Amino acid sequence: MTPMGILGILFLLLALYCGTDPFNHSAISGFPDFEAYKVDMPSWELVPTVRDKDNLLQKSEIKFLNQVQGPESMAFDPLGRGPYTGVADGRILFWDGQNWNDFAYTSSNRSELCDPKPSLLSYLPNEHICGRPLGLQFDKKTGDLYIADAYLGLFEVGPEGGLATSLVTEAEGVPLKFTNDLDIDDEGNIYFTDSSSKYQRRNFMQLVFSSENSGRLLKYNPHTKEATVLVRNLQFPNGVSLSKDGSFLVFCEMCPGRLLKYWLKGEKAGTSEVFAILPGFPDNVRTNKDGEFWVATHCRRSMYSHILGLHPKLRKLILKLPISTKIQYLFQAGGKLHALVVKYSPEGKLLQILEDSEGKVVKAVSEVDERDGKLWLGSVLMPFVAVYDLA
Repeated sequence: MTPMGILGILFLLLALYCGTDPFNHSAISGFPDFEAYKVDMPSWELVPTVRDKDNLLQKSEIKFLNQVQGPESMAFDPLGRGPYTGVADGRILFWDGQNWNDFAYTSSNRSELCDPKPSLLSYLPNEHICGRPLGLQFDKKTGDLYIADAYLGLFEVGPEGGLATSLVTEAEGVPLKFTNDLDIDDEGNIYFTDSSSKYQRRNFMQLVFSSENSGRLLKYNPHTKEATVLVRNLQFPNGVSLSKDGSFLVFCEMCPGRLLKYWLKGEKAGTSEVFAILPGFPDNVRTNKDGEFWVATHCRRSMYSHILGLHPKLRKLILKLPISTKIQYLFQAGGKLHALVVKYSPEGKLLQILEDSEGKVVKAVSEVDERDGKLWLGSVLMPFVAVYDLA
Protein backbone atom coordinates (compact mmCIF):
# COMPACT_ATOMS: atom_id res chain seq x y z
CA MET A 1 0.00 0.00 0.00
CA THR A 2 1.23 3.44 -0.86
CA PRO A 3 1.99 6.05 1.83
CA MET A 4 -0.97 8.08 0.62
CA GLY A 5 -3.24 5.04 1.00
CA ILE A 6 -2.01 4.44 4.56
CA LEU A 7 -2.52 8.13 5.33
CA GLY A 8 -6.04 7.94 3.91
CA ILE A 9 -6.92 4.93 6.07
CA LEU A 10 -5.54 6.64 9.15
CA PHE A 11 -7.57 9.73 8.34
CA LEU A 12 -10.75 7.65 7.96
CA LEU A 13 -10.08 5.87 11.26
CA LEU A 14 -9.52 9.20 12.98
CA ALA A 15 -12.74 10.58 11.50
CA LEU A 16 -14.62 7.45 12.61
CA TYR A 17 -13.17 7.74 16.13
CA CYS A 18 -14.06 11.42 16.41
CA GLY A 19 -17.52 10.86 14.99
CA THR A 20 -18.47 7.94 17.24
CA ASP A 21 -16.45 8.69 20.42
CA PRO A 22 -16.37 4.93 21.30
CA PHE A 23 -14.65 5.49 24.67
CA ASN A 24 -16.98 8.30 25.79
CA HIS A 25 -14.29 10.95 26.04
CA SER A 26 -16.39 13.84 24.76
CA ALA A 27 -17.80 16.58 26.98
CA ILE A 28 -21.38 15.53 26.20
CA SER A 29 -21.05 11.75 26.41
CA GLY A 30 -23.63 10.55 28.89
CA PHE A 31 -26.06 13.25 27.76
CA PRO A 32 -27.98 11.63 24.89
CA ASP A 33 -30.59 14.42 24.86
CA PHE A 34 -28.02 17.21 24.74
CA GLU A 35 -28.94 20.10 22.50
CA ALA A 36 -27.05 23.33 21.86
CA TYR A 37 -28.95 26.62 21.65
CA LYS A 38 -28.08 29.98 20.19
CA VAL A 39 -26.94 32.42 22.86
CA ASP A 40 -28.78 35.73 22.99
CA MET A 41 -25.55 37.73 22.87
CA PRO A 42 -24.74 41.34 22.09
CA SER A 43 -22.54 42.15 19.14
CA TRP A 44 -18.82 41.63 19.70
CA GLU A 45 -18.20 45.38 19.52
CA LEU A 46 -20.25 45.92 22.70
CA VAL A 47 -18.20 43.53 24.86
CA PRO A 48 -15.96 45.67 27.13
CA THR A 49 -12.26 45.43 26.37
CA VAL A 50 -10.93 47.53 29.27
CA ARG A 51 -8.19 45.66 31.11
CA ASP A 52 -6.40 45.83 34.41
CA LYS A 53 -2.88 46.06 33.00
CA ASP A 54 -1.37 45.78 36.48
CA ASN A 55 -3.18 42.51 37.27
CA LEU A 56 -4.06 43.88 40.68
CA LEU A 57 -5.85 40.75 41.85
CA GLN A 58 -2.42 39.15 42.02
CA LYS A 59 -1.89 41.28 45.13
CA SER A 60 -4.72 39.46 46.91
CA GLU A 61 -3.99 37.65 50.15
CA ILE A 62 -4.81 33.94 50.10
CA LYS A 63 -6.54 32.99 53.34
CA PHE A 64 -7.65 29.67 54.81
CA LEU A 65 -5.83 27.59 52.18
CA ASN A 66 -7.22 24.02 52.22
CA GLN A 67 -9.39 24.88 55.23
CA VAL A 68 -12.44 25.61 53.06
CA GLN A 69 -13.26 23.81 49.83
CA GLY A 70 -15.33 25.64 47.24
CA PRO A 71 -16.44 28.66 49.33
CA GLU A 72 -18.80 30.21 46.76
CA SER A 73 -20.54 32.89 48.82
CA MET A 74 -19.30 35.16 51.63
CA ALA A 75 -21.78 36.50 54.21
CA PHE A 76 -21.44 38.54 57.40
CA ASP A 77 -24.17 38.55 60.04
CA PRO A 78 -25.92 41.71 61.30
CA LEU A 79 -23.34 42.01 64.10
CA GLY A 80 -20.51 42.06 61.58
CA ARG A 81 -19.23 38.59 62.43
CA GLY A 82 -17.92 36.22 59.82
CA PRO A 83 -17.47 35.37 57.12
CA TYR A 84 -19.95 32.55 56.83
CA THR A 85 -19.58 30.37 53.75
CA GLY A 86 -21.00 27.20 52.23
CA VAL A 87 -18.49 24.50 51.28
CA ALA A 88 -18.42 21.45 49.05
CA ASP A 89 -19.32 18.86 51.71
CA GLY A 90 -22.67 20.58 52.34
CA ARG A 91 -21.85 22.48 55.52
CA ILE A 92 -22.09 26.21 56.17
CA LEU A 93 -19.07 27.32 58.18
CA PHE A 94 -18.54 30.35 60.42
CA TRP A 95 -15.18 32.04 61.04
CA ASP A 96 -15.06 33.24 64.65
CA GLY A 97 -11.80 35.14 64.22
CA GLN A 98 -9.62 32.18 65.11
CA ASN A 99 -11.22 29.00 63.77
CA TRP A 100 -13.82 27.69 61.36
CA ASN A 101 -16.88 26.26 63.09
CA ASP A 102 -19.82 24.25 61.78
CA PHE A 103 -22.81 26.59 61.69
CA ALA A 104 -25.58 25.06 59.57
CA TYR A 105 -26.45 22.49 56.96
CA THR A 106 -29.34 21.91 54.57
CA SER A 107 -29.34 18.10 54.50
CA SER A 108 -30.00 15.96 57.56
CA ASN A 109 -27.77 13.28 56.03
CA ARG A 110 -24.32 13.81 57.53
CA SER A 111 -23.06 10.25 57.01
CA GLU A 112 -19.57 9.29 55.92
CA LEU A 113 -20.64 10.13 52.37
CA CYS A 114 -20.38 13.78 53.40
CA ASP A 115 -17.01 13.60 55.14
CA PRO A 116 -14.27 15.98 53.90
CA LYS A 117 -12.47 14.70 50.83
CA PRO A 118 -9.11 15.49 49.17
CA SER A 119 -10.46 17.32 46.13
CA LEU A 120 -13.48 19.38 45.09
CA LEU A 121 -14.41 16.95 42.33
CA SER A 122 -14.67 14.15 44.92
CA TYR A 123 -17.86 15.69 46.28
CA LEU A 124 -19.85 15.81 43.04
CA PRO A 125 -21.36 12.29 43.18
CA ASN A 126 -22.95 12.94 46.59
CA GLU A 127 -23.84 16.63 46.44
CA HIS A 128 -27.53 15.84 46.00
CA ILE A 129 -27.40 13.83 49.24
CA CYS A 130 -25.21 16.07 51.38
CA GLY A 131 -26.48 19.36 49.97
CA ARG A 132 -24.47 22.09 48.26
CA PRO A 133 -25.08 25.58 49.69
CA LEU A 134 -24.30 28.33 47.18
CA GLY A 135 -25.73 31.84 47.71
CA LEU A 136 -26.01 33.09 51.31
CA GLN A 137 -27.71 36.21 52.67
CA PHE A 138 -28.63 37.37 56.17
CA ASP A 139 -31.89 39.11 57.01
CA LYS A 140 -30.48 42.20 58.72
CA LYS A 141 -33.59 42.57 60.92
CA THR A 142 -33.95 39.02 62.24
CA GLY A 143 -30.44 37.62 61.89
CA ASP A 144 -31.83 34.61 60.03
CA LEU A 145 -29.61 33.20 57.29
CA TYR A 146 -31.16 32.31 53.93
CA ILE A 147 -29.49 29.68 51.81
CA ALA A 148 -29.74 28.73 48.14
CA ASP A 149 -28.89 25.03 48.03
CA ALA A 150 -28.13 23.93 44.49
CA TYR A 151 -30.01 20.63 44.81
CA LEU A 152 -32.43 21.02 47.70
CA GLY A 153 -33.89 24.50 47.13
CA LEU A 154 -34.32 27.59 49.30
CA PHE A 155 -33.69 27.34 53.06
CA GLU A 156 -33.75 29.39 56.25
CA VAL A 157 -31.85 28.90 59.50
CA GLY A 158 -31.98 30.98 62.69
CA PRO A 159 -29.10 32.90 64.29
CA GLU A 160 -28.11 29.82 66.30
CA GLY A 161 -27.60 27.69 63.20
CA GLY A 162 -28.27 23.96 62.94
CA LEU A 163 -30.43 22.10 60.44
CA ALA A 164 -32.00 24.64 58.09
CA THR A 165 -35.72 24.68 57.29
CA SER A 166 -36.83 24.10 53.71
CA LEU A 167 -38.87 26.96 52.25
CA VAL A 168 -39.17 26.27 48.51
CA THR A 169 -38.58 23.19 46.38
CA GLU A 170 -40.75 24.10 43.38
CA ALA A 171 -42.43 27.08 41.76
CA GLU A 172 -45.58 27.03 39.64
CA GLY A 173 -45.39 23.26 39.40
CA VAL A 174 -41.77 23.12 38.20
CA PRO A 175 -39.19 21.71 40.66
CA LEU A 176 -36.11 23.76 41.51
CA LYS A 177 -33.29 21.96 39.73
CA PHE A 178 -30.35 24.31 40.29
CA THR A 179 -31.05 26.91 43.00
CA ASN A 180 -28.18 29.38 42.81
CA ASP A 181 -28.29 32.76 44.53
CA LEU A 182 -30.60 35.10 46.44
CA ASP A 183 -31.19 38.48 48.06
CA ILE A 184 -33.74 39.82 50.56
CA ASP A 185 -35.71 43.08 50.55
CA ASP A 186 -36.79 45.13 53.58
CA GLU A 187 -40.14 43.34 53.72
CA GLY A 188 -38.53 39.92 53.89
CA ASN A 189 -39.29 38.91 50.31
CA ILE A 190 -36.59 36.69 48.85
CA TYR A 191 -35.52 36.99 45.23
CA PHE A 192 -33.60 34.01 43.91
CA THR A 193 -32.46 32.23 40.78
CA ASP A 194 -33.01 28.70 39.51
CA SER A 195 -30.31 28.30 36.87
CA SER A 196 -31.90 25.45 34.95
CA SER A 197 -34.88 23.10 34.93
CA LYS A 198 -32.82 20.51 33.06
CA TYR A 199 -29.26 20.47 34.42
CA GLN A 200 -28.12 20.17 38.02
CA ARG A 201 -25.04 21.86 39.45
CA ARG A 202 -22.85 18.79 38.98
CA ASN A 203 -23.44 19.25 35.24
CA PHE A 204 -22.99 23.02 35.16
CA MET A 205 -20.46 22.80 32.33
CA GLN A 206 -22.99 20.98 30.15
CA LEU A 207 -25.42 23.79 30.97
CA VAL A 208 -22.85 26.33 29.80
CA PHE A 209 -22.18 24.31 26.65
CA SER A 210 -25.90 23.89 25.94
CA SER A 211 -27.03 27.44 26.85
CA GLU A 212 -30.59 26.13 27.16
CA ASN A 213 -33.06 28.69 28.44
CA SER A 214 -35.11 27.09 31.21
CA GLY A 215 -33.59 29.32 33.91
CA ARG A 216 -35.80 31.53 36.10
CA LEU A 217 -35.77 34.52 38.43
CA LEU A 218 -38.22 33.95 41.30
CA LYS A 219 -39.70 35.60 44.37
CA TYR A 220 -40.62 33.95 47.66
CA ASN A 221 -43.20 35.72 49.82
CA PRO A 222 -42.65 34.71 53.49
CA HIS A 223 -46.20 35.73 54.43
CA THR A 224 -48.06 33.70 51.82
CA LYS A 225 -45.35 31.00 51.67
CA GLU A 226 -45.60 31.09 47.88
CA ALA A 227 -42.93 31.27 45.19
CA THR A 228 -43.70 32.95 41.89
CA VAL A 229 -41.73 33.27 38.67
CA LEU A 230 -40.74 36.85 37.77
CA VAL A 231 -38.65 36.19 34.64
CA ARG A 232 -38.35 32.95 32.69
CA ASN A 233 -36.53 31.68 29.57
CA LEU A 234 -33.11 32.68 30.92
CA GLN A 235 -29.78 31.19 29.85
CA PHE A 236 -28.07 30.27 33.13
CA PRO A 237 -29.24 33.01 35.52
CA ASN A 238 -26.91 33.26 38.47
CA GLY A 239 -26.17 35.99 41.03
CA VAL A 240 -28.86 38.45 42.20
CA SER A 241 -28.62 41.64 44.26
CA LEU A 242 -31.01 44.46 45.15
CA SER A 243 -30.21 48.11 44.53
CA LYS A 244 -29.43 50.27 47.55
CA ASP A 245 -32.85 51.96 47.45
CA GLY A 246 -34.71 48.73 46.73
CA SER A 247 -36.33 50.06 43.56
CA PHE A 248 -34.82 47.33 41.38
CA LEU A 249 -32.56 44.32 41.45
CA VAL A 250 -29.88 43.16 39.07
CA PHE A 251 -29.10 39.56 38.20
CA CYS A 252 -26.46 37.85 36.13
CA GLU A 253 -27.21 35.82 33.03
CA MET A 254 -24.08 33.79 32.50
CA CYS A 255 -24.30 32.49 28.93
CA PRO A 256 -25.00 35.88 27.28
CA GLY A 257 -22.57 37.55 29.69
CA ARG A 258 -24.80 40.35 30.92
CA LEU A 259 -26.46 41.98 33.91
CA LEU A 260 -30.22 42.35 33.72
CA LYS A 261 -32.27 44.84 35.73
CA TYR A 262 -35.67 43.88 37.11
CA TRP A 263 -37.79 46.78 38.32
CA LEU A 264 -39.53 46.31 41.67
CA LYS A 265 -41.04 49.79 42.07
CA GLY A 266 -42.23 52.68 39.89
CA GLU A 267 -43.82 52.80 36.46
CA LYS A 268 -41.60 49.99 35.14
CA ALA A 269 -42.29 47.62 38.04
CA GLY A 270 -42.47 44.03 36.83
CA THR A 271 -40.38 44.63 33.70
CA SER A 272 -36.76 43.80 32.93
CA GLU A 273 -34.06 45.29 30.71
CA VAL A 274 -30.35 44.96 30.02
CA PHE A 275 -28.35 46.77 32.69
CA ALA A 276 -24.79 46.12 31.46
CA ILE A 277 -22.84 44.03 28.97
CA LEU A 278 -20.06 42.19 30.80
CA PRO A 279 -16.53 41.37 29.61
CA GLY A 280 -16.98 37.69 30.41
CA PHE A 281 -19.01 34.98 32.11
CA PRO A 282 -20.51 36.24 35.40
CA ASP A 283 -21.30 34.38 38.58
CA ASN A 284 -22.56 36.32 41.62
CA VAL A 285 -23.21 40.04 42.02
CA ARG A 286 -23.20 42.03 45.28
CA THR A 287 -24.12 45.61 46.15
CA ASN A 288 -21.70 47.70 48.22
CA LYS A 289 -22.58 50.44 50.74
CA ASP A 290 -22.50 53.07 47.98
CA GLY A 291 -25.03 51.21 45.85
CA GLU A 292 -22.44 50.03 43.32
CA PHE A 293 -22.43 46.48 42.03
CA TRP A 294 -19.45 44.12 42.14
CA VAL A 295 -19.69 41.28 39.61
CA ALA A 296 -17.55 38.16 39.95
CA THR A 297 -16.52 36.98 36.50
CA HIS A 298 -15.10 33.51 35.84
CA CYS A 299 -13.17 34.51 32.73
CA ARG A 300 -13.27 36.88 29.77
CA ARG A 301 -15.31 36.07 26.71
CA SER A 302 -13.06 35.03 23.84
CA MET A 303 -13.80 35.34 20.14
CA TYR A 304 -13.88 31.54 20.07
CA SER A 305 -16.67 31.38 22.68
CA HIS A 306 -18.49 34.26 20.99
CA ILE A 307 -18.57 32.47 17.63
CA LEU A 308 -19.68 29.18 19.21
CA GLY A 309 -22.42 31.03 21.10
CA LEU A 310 -23.86 32.30 17.84
CA HIS A 311 -23.58 28.94 16.04
CA PRO A 312 -25.04 26.09 18.12
CA LYS A 313 -24.67 23.44 15.41
CA LEU A 314 -20.94 24.14 15.18
CA ARG A 315 -20.70 24.10 18.98
CA LYS A 316 -22.42 20.73 19.22
CA LEU A 317 -20.17 19.31 16.50
CA ILE A 318 -17.05 20.39 18.40
CA LEU A 319 -18.46 19.10 21.70
CA LYS A 320 -18.93 15.66 20.12
CA LEU A 321 -15.18 15.37 19.59
CA PRO A 322 -13.34 13.10 22.07
CA ILE A 323 -12.12 16.07 24.08
CA SER A 324 -12.76 16.22 27.83
CA THR A 325 -15.06 18.72 29.54
CA LYS A 326 -12.09 20.42 31.19
CA ILE A 327 -10.27 20.99 27.91
CA GLN A 328 -13.43 22.20 26.17
CA TYR A 329 -13.92 24.70 29.01
CA LEU A 330 -10.33 25.91 28.72
CA PHE A 331 -10.88 26.45 25.00
CA GLN A 332 -13.78 28.77 25.85
CA ALA A 333 -11.81 30.46 28.64
CA GLY A 334 -8.94 31.35 26.34
CA GLY A 335 -6.60 28.53 27.35
CA LYS A 336 -6.24 29.00 31.12
CA LEU A 337 -8.18 29.84 34.24
CA HIS A 338 -8.18 33.55 35.03
CA ALA A 339 -10.44 35.70 37.18
CA LEU A 340 -11.70 39.24 37.07
CA VAL A 341 -14.11 41.34 39.13
CA VAL A 342 -15.98 44.29 37.69
CA LYS A 343 -17.65 47.22 39.45
CA TYR A 344 -20.66 49.04 38.00
CA SER A 345 -22.41 52.22 39.07
CA PRO A 346 -26.10 52.20 40.07
CA GLU A 347 -26.77 53.41 36.50
CA GLY A 348 -24.85 50.56 34.89
CA LYS A 349 -21.62 52.39 34.03
CA LEU A 350 -18.43 50.34 34.19
CA LEU A 351 -16.29 51.86 36.96
CA GLN A 352 -13.43 49.46 37.64
CA ILE A 353 -11.92 46.14 36.60
CA LEU A 354 -9.54 44.11 38.73
CA GLU A 355 -8.10 40.92 37.32
CA ASP A 356 -5.50 38.21 37.39
CA SER A 357 -5.27 37.56 33.67
CA GLU A 358 -2.52 34.98 34.18
CA GLY A 359 -4.30 33.05 36.92
CA LYS A 360 -1.24 33.18 39.14
CA VAL A 361 -3.05 33.94 42.41
CA VAL A 362 -6.81 34.15 41.80
CA LYS A 363 -7.65 31.56 39.16
CA ALA A 364 -11.40 31.75 39.63
CA VAL A 365 -13.91 33.88 41.52
CA SER A 366 -17.60 33.27 42.26
CA GLU A 367 -18.46 36.22 44.49
CA VAL A 368 -17.10 39.60 45.58
CA ASP A 369 -18.21 41.08 48.88
CA GLU A 370 -16.87 44.55 49.73
CA ARG A 371 -16.44 45.14 53.44
CA ASP A 372 -14.35 47.70 55.37
CA GLY A 373 -12.14 48.56 52.42
CA LYS A 374 -11.49 44.97 51.41
CA LEU A 375 -12.90 42.63 48.80
CA TRP A 376 -13.66 39.12 50.01
CA LEU A 377 -13.43 36.78 47.03
CA GLY A 378 -15.09 33.38 47.17
CA SER A 379 -14.81 30.65 44.56
CA VAL A 380 -16.77 27.46 44.04
CA LEU A 381 -13.67 26.02 42.32
CA MET A 382 -10.90 26.94 44.77
CA PRO A 383 -9.85 25.67 48.27
CA PHE A 384 -9.37 29.14 49.77
CA VAL A 385 -10.72 32.66 50.19
CA ALA A 386 -8.85 35.57 48.60
CA VAL A 387 -8.90 39.06 50.15
CA TYR A 388 -7.97 42.16 48.17
CA ASP A 389 -7.19 45.44 49.93
CA LEU A 390 -8.77 48.36 48.09
CA ALA A 391 -6.60 50.94 49.90
